[in-house]
Amino acid sequence: MFDSFVSRVKSFLSTQEEDVAVREPRIIPKSVHGIDPELVAWQAKRCCEALQRRGYRAYIVGGAVRDLLLGVKPKDFDVATDATPEEVKRSQRRAIIIGRRFRLVHVIFGDEVIECSTFRALEGAGVRKDGAGRVISDNVFGEMWEDAARRDFTINALYYDPATEEVYDYHHGFEDIAKKRLRMIGDPEARYREDPVRMLRAVRISAKLDFTIDPKTEKPIARMAGLLRNVPTARLVDEAIKLLSCGHAVECVKRLKRDGLSAALLPVLNNLLSSPEGEDFLMLALKRTDERLAIGKKISPFFLFGTLLWPQVLRRWRYNEETKGMPRVAALHEASVDVLETECHTISIQRRFQADMHDLWMMQVKLERRTGKSAYAAVRHPRYRAGYDFLLLRSQAGEVPEWLPEWWDEFANAEDAAREQMIREAQEEARRTGSQARRGRGSREERTEVECVPQHELAAAEGNDSEGSNASGTGERRRRRRPRRRSRRPAQREGQSE
Repeated sequence: MFDSFVSRVKSFLSTQEEDVAVREPRIIPKSVHGIDPELVAWQAKRCCEALQRRGYRAYIVGGAVRDLLLGVKPKDFDVATDATPEEVKRSQRRAIIIGRRFRLVHVIFGDEVIECSTFRALEGAGVRKDGAGRVISDNVFGEMWEDAARRDFTINALYYDPATEEVYDYHHGFEDIAKKRLRMIGDPEARYREDPVRMLRAVRISAKLDFTIDPKTEKPIARMAGLLRNVPTARLVDEAIKLLSCGHAVECVKRLKRDGLSAALLPVLNNLLSSPEGEDFLMLALKRTDERLAIGKKISPFFLFGTLLWPQVLRRWRYNEETKGMPRVAALHEASVDVLETECHTISIQRRFQADMHDLWMMQVKLERRTGKSAYAAVRHPRYRAGYDFLLLRSQAGEVPEWLPEWWDEFANAEDAAREQMIREAQEEARRTGSQARRGRGSREERTEVECVPQHELAAAEGNDSEGSNASGTGERRRRRRPRRRSRRPAQREGQSE
């Protein structure tokens, strides 16, 4: 399909003049561009039709047109028009005006949202920039050719009219797509100063489409990476999510590291890339993410951030358990809370994602235990599927045995009788392992360690009370009290249920 597109471009360009005035677009007919109208969302068509009926100009614009030319169904659609935001809102059934830096209109069709923007002017009294040259306010409206010149890359400055099925091209983006080239409109340094996030977009788009960045566009990136520190954290987090969930995250991160953008994008990302273990785990996770997206599965932002922060959680978990002597579950909980409190302020992770990340991490200790009712509770947990995928990732990284996720996969799909048998076998294996460990210690050391075992571990392993019959008087009193405490609990629960 792409080869036929290239041949049509060459044939079309042979009949055109090389120099085309910036104010006058080339109009490319359907017979040349070959866009399939079935790939155009009906919501975008209806948005344009509603504006055109009122006498306004309206076009599908940006990455959607680029994807349509490549024969790919776009994930979302943007519309550009000469109508003001207030006029757009009046022309649509459901629409809201959003934004301060750039006022936009979200036109709502059920679950689908079409982002509609008014043509921006090149320069104007309403354009405000900060000391570094970044545009912080721009609501000056202009002509269509000015709007095209304001866009970042030539391949994103294409306008498609769904009524006439014609493409309008001001900056030779049509042939740049055919040449698989990413080229900035205007002076790259000035454009990066206006919006440093364009450097991240250049990396993401080139990796996603397997395009080559034009040398003039790529050269200033490494030198100007520091400008990203002047960008609001929320914008960087949004861009990071797009980058890690574009389906080509491995290549994106490689290019970020090469161009020196990883430190400015997310400090935690740079920390992972600075150590061999962290980089190996990150690349393994991103490879799995790309594979899931390639087969049509979705990736949640909380899973991505949980992956990025897991090495820190793992280090603190081990420290709490080995150095502080904390029980395993409590050690992981405290490590998770500490990392969330310290990192989420830095990278502005939403609270709803924080709760899901905590559940994802706590599922790891639940999935390491395969005894009693905890196994049944684990597979019923709302985050079991995400927890299992994360456990599988950890097994591939060598953190847990490879057979562990296989056991859970079999357990989740087994019948009740088979599940009971699997749990009995796991409990027997745990008893054998515990007995072998105890035989290697003297009676005094054994008594001391039995008294120091956390309550939740004693409850998880059967037979510990009977095996400690030679303990001291204090140990005997404690073991005699435990059955009485457990015997009262069923009665209390029955009373509560009544």
